[in-house]
Amino acid sequence: MHFDLTDLRLFLNILDTGNITAGAVRSHLSLPAASARVRALEASLGVGLLERGRRGVTPTPAGKALAQHARVLLQHAEHLQQDLAEYAQGVKGRVRLLCNTSAMTEYLPELLAGFLKGQPNLDIDLQELPSARITHALRQGAADLGIVSDAVDRAGLQTWPFRDDPLVLILPSGHPLADGHTPSFSETLGYDYVGLDASSALAIYLEEQALHTGMRMQIRIRADGFDGMIRMVAHGAGIAIVPKAAIDRRPPEPSYQAIPLQEAWAHRALLLCARNFEGLPAYAKALARHLAD
Repeated sequence: MHFDLTDLRLFLNILDTGNITAGAVRSHLSLPAASARVRALEASLGVGLLERGRRGVTPTPAGKALAQHARVLLQHAEHLQQDLAEYAQGVKGRVRLLCNTSAMTEYLPELLAGFLKGQPNLDIDLQELPSARITHALRQGAADLGIVSDAVDRAGLQTWPFRDDPLVLILPSGHPLADGHTPSFSETLGYDYVGLDASSALAIYLEEQALHTGMRMQIRIRADGFDGMIRMVAHGAGIAIVPKAAIDRRPPEPSYQAIPLQEAWAHRALLLCARNFEGLPAYAKALARHLAD
């Protein structure tokens, strides 16, 4: 059995992107070199790892088993590099942090910038995902830290408090729902919404809540970020749901109003998660403590 860490990274990049060409690009390899590595890996293991199809590749059962072990091995290798980085001039550590939309936009920019300023030998791989996918990635060893909503299943993970993060409904002045009562989420689904990008974690979360009521959100337009959503609502494009923090950091405006949502899922808190905080490499542990302070 002969393979190296480059083979394992390539294999995971192929699975993450769904095809060999994109996996090769992400691995900084030519397509012929990547294909040759995959064939050699399969020959070395004596089993097929990928099912090739017109729309890309999917892992065989053996490929799924290899992916699980590869993530653990690569994480251990990364931890080794990080723990030894302070002894090697010029070697940089990396922490993979996954978070939901609210954490990404409202809380992390200043926190991470302040931390990085004092950690010249550290890079942070930051990615936005829905909370359920974050907890899955943490359990699989595909990330060091995650920030998730407290509504998601966190079995098998350790958590520290991060921030309270309630969601609020915003309405343009004169909207039919702006009559002094607090509407239910299902009441709002009869009106046009301003939404986030469909792939954002919060957009996915809200659509799931709408489906639980047996309805769908009527998205009239999507904005790039909470500021854009609020400005569109203020000018009458529709209604929206945003974190209260996005409203609190703006000066009051008479052109829209924010109303608390009744539903329990909107009264959420954000949690910092890891499989084992004490088992993290030094850089990741330092980042976790910084975020939890």
